[in-house]
Amino acid sequence: MELSFLIQTPLFQGVQESELKAMLPCLGARERFYQKDEIIYHAGQTASDAGMVLCGSVNIVVNFYWGGSHIFGHVEPGQLFAETYAAISEQPMLCDAVAAEDCEILFLNLEKLMATCRNGCAFHNRIIKNLIRISAQNNLNLSARMMHTASKSIRERLVSYFSEQARKTGNSSFTIPFSRQQLAEYLGVDRSALSNELSKMQRDGLIRYHKNNISLLSNFDRTM
Repeated sequence: MELSFLIQTPLFQGVQESELKAMLPCLGARERFYQKDEIIYHAGQTASDAGMVLCGSVNIVVNFYWGGSHIFGHVEPGQLFAETYAAISEQPMLCDAVAAEDCEILFLNLEKLMATCRNGCAFHNRIIKNLIRISAQNNLNLSARMMHTASKSIRERLVSYFSEQARKTGNSSFTIPFSRQQLAEYLGVDRSALSNELSKMQRDGLIRYHKNNISLLSNFDRTM
């Protein structure tokens, strides 16, 4: 693993490479590769390790008993997943963590992070503070998804999601991390209905799109 990459991630912010090199064994760090669509964590199992995406990406997916699924989150390089469950290791997971593409995952044992380190590492408190910030950000991300899916119409859900992406990137043109099916699952709508609405929005002069590349046009502001 590249330490120069890790010290730039939110979890290890403020940690030097030499400090991180000494810290990783204390956290039981281990790497594993997954192929696209491979399940990293299954719903119902418990997790003592949080996963950090080193390359590729991961989707957080809820599968319903009566069929169908929703994507609740998308995890990109440098970001964590399953950290809440790893902090409460006896709590069964309610969702799957699935490789959205070929990816490499670094697993970290949070119980070891929150326990007193026998090596007397002075950096655990710093990492715990970073973890709290990450947890708060993930709560905001979940709140954003709830906002996107609050509207009844597909257009309103798309407008809400695209508006957030434009604010995050600071640009009216951006690339979303979802395929058409994944976007439908994330917004909780039918794929065909979503595709039809995207076509209508393009005909109405609100957006231009090609695959997962989206451009908001001047008329888009009138929908808000």
